[in-house]
Amino acid sequence: MMIPSFLSIDRANRHVSLDGRNPAFYGNPNAVYAALHAHCPTFYWSEQKQWFFTGYDHVNGLLRDRRFGRQILHIASREELGLAEPMPHLASFDLSERYSLLELEPPEHTRLRTLVNRAFVSRHVEKMKPELAELANRLIDGFAEKREVELLSAFADIIPVTMIARMIGIPEEMGPQLLAWSHAYVRMYMFGRTREQEDEAERAAKEFSDYVKTVITERRAEPRDDLLTHMIHTEHKGQYLTEEELVSTTIVLLNAGHEATVHQIGNSVRTILDSGCDPAELFRDEATTERTVEETLRICAPVHIFQRWALEPAEIDGVSFKRGDKVSLILAAANLDPAKFTDPLTFKPDRNEAANLSFGAGIHFCIGAPLARLELNVVLPILFERLAGLRLAKTPMVKDVYHFHGLDRLDLQWQSVL
Repeated sequence: MMIPSFLSIDRANRHVSLDGRNPAFYGNPNAVYAALHAHCPTFYWSEQKQWFFTGYDHVNGLLRDRRFGRQILHIASREELGLAEPMPHLASFDLSERYSLLELEPPEHTRLRTLVNRAFVSRHVEKMKPELAELANRLIDGFAEKREVELLSAFADIIPVTMIARMIGIPEEMGPQLLAWSHAYVRMYMFGRTREQEDEAERAAKEFSDYVKTVITERRAEPRDDLLTHMIHTEHKGQYLTEEELVSTTIVLLNAGHEATVHQIGNSVRTILDSGCDPAELFRDEATTERTVEETLRICAPVHIFQRWALEPAEIDGVSFKRGDKVSLILAAANLDPAKFTDPLTFKPDRNEAANLSFGAGIHFCIGAPLARLELNVVLPILFERLAGLRLAKTPMVKDVYHFHGLDRLDLQWQSVL
């Protein structure tokens, strides 16, 4: 496997040098992952100053390994670990993250997840299928006669944010504002973020939190049949969620409930069009549709990296970690491990190999996975069935960031409308 010119690998020391903001990288990260699998699947990324794992078994194992966690300050102080104090200009952002499901460890994580998990189990989200299909068809009706559309803004952005807002109990007309807050918010997870982006995330977190507090007040006074009301009025072992916990949980559900799915709809459509496969065969029935969706999740995952703290000394693949060390797991690279997937860079919807890791694993397995899978399994067939002869109108524009992987624009044309 040839090593790209912008990637430097010291195999003897397992050190890698790579600019995460290089367009040649974020435009086609799979090629880099293939080179890493061939030459250095576990490596120290010099620019990020962390160890990274790309092997399927290592990533899958670390996601489940209770020696590693999303949180570290519950067992050690900042002073003890040599961590810097929180930055004052991110006080609102840090407060909104304090009780995030993505960041907590048991027992707090167990309590919060138990309170919201019921709403996201498959048998519950399956009931949303008719309204999801209605929304997808209504959006297509709105642009079908134009014979060309920018799919992300007209379709992919709208569906996930509308569905998660309905589930939580947020008015649908808030959709554009939720998207704006979320886009500013998630920039905090990107490599090389700027002070300007931090300030935008801080403003978004403050405005987002203030808005959620107003809705919480409304639901306390007038309960409804929605997830937010459920979280407010349901107890777990005699405890109710505090307002800070409610705000953090609502924000993470709104962000995680649509951000990755937006990317995945765009990624999936592009992958299918690039593959040359017949959409009629890919979506022939529910079983083939499900296999197609899982293969797009494998080969073009929307979220590439999750990080873990070492909670105690451990050794993984010959690398020793002490308590307080941070490690990164590249889920998207694990999905391309040639030890698990034959011809891993090729789109093969009839695969019957290992399960993809795009939603994670272990106690932090994505709580919204059933909803995301339902959305993909419903809207992709509708899109390809109704817009016959769907094709790219322009070369897609890839987002100029790494961590999330998706498109900025996806312009499409079609021959006829069904």
